[in-house]
Amino acid sequence: MHVVAILDHPYGASAHANEPHRRSFSAALLRAALDGITRAGGTSDVIDLVTDGFDPVMRAEDLADWRRGGSTDPQVLDYQRRLASADHLVLVFPTWWMSMPAGTKGFLDKVLAKGVAFDEPRPGGALVRRLTRLRGVTVLTPMTTRHGLYRLFFGRPGHRILFRGAFALIGVRGLRWFSFEGPAQRSAAWRSARLARVQRYFERLTTS
Repeated sequence: MHVVAILDHPYGASAHANEPHRRSFSAALLRAALDGITRAGGTSDVIDLVTDGFDPVMRAEDLADWRRGGSTDPQVLDYQRRLASADHLVLVFPTWWMSMPAGTKGFLDKVLAKGVAFDEPRPGGALVRRLTRLRGVTVLTPMTTRHGLYRLFFGRPGHRILFRGAFALIGVRGLRWFSFEGPAQRSAAWRSARLARVQRYFERLTTS
C-alpha cells in the first residue's frame, strides 16, 4: 500500500518530539502513522503544506485554470500527481474554529480539482470519480473542544466538509476520522498511548 500524508501545521513535520514550545501533536500523529506504515511494509509520501510554502488562496488565474480542468501552478501539478499515486490518503491538522486550517481547505479547492479528482456530470447527475486508485481517507486531528460539544452542539463541521462535502462527493469510500481532545493539557503517558494506537491502526490498515 502507498499512503500519501498531508500535514497542515505551522511547525511542520519536524516538530514531532515532545519539546515544550516547539512540539506539535499533529506532527507526532503523522510520525506515528508513518512508523506504522513502514513497519507493515508500506510506502509513504509526505506533503508538508506549510513547509512547502503552499498558497491556499484561489486567485483569479487559479480559478481560470480550475474551470478549464487543469493548472499552471507547478506545485499544484506536483501535488495532483502525488495524490493520484495514493492507495490511501491521510490528513493531519489541528482543528481551529471547529474546522481545518486554511492550507487544508486550499488543498481541497486547488488540488482536488475538476478533471483531476472528478469530472462534472450532466445536470442533475453525480460527480464522476477520477481518483480510482484511492481506497480511503483517514483524518487525524487534535482539538481543544470537547468531543461531545464538537459533535452535538457544533455538528462536526470539519467532518462534514471533508467527508460528506468533499471525498464522499467524489466517490471515495473508507473514510475514518480520529480526533484527540486537548493534547496540550494531557500527560506524556496519555500522548504515548494515543500515538501507539495510531501506529497500530496504520499497521493494520497497510496490511489489509
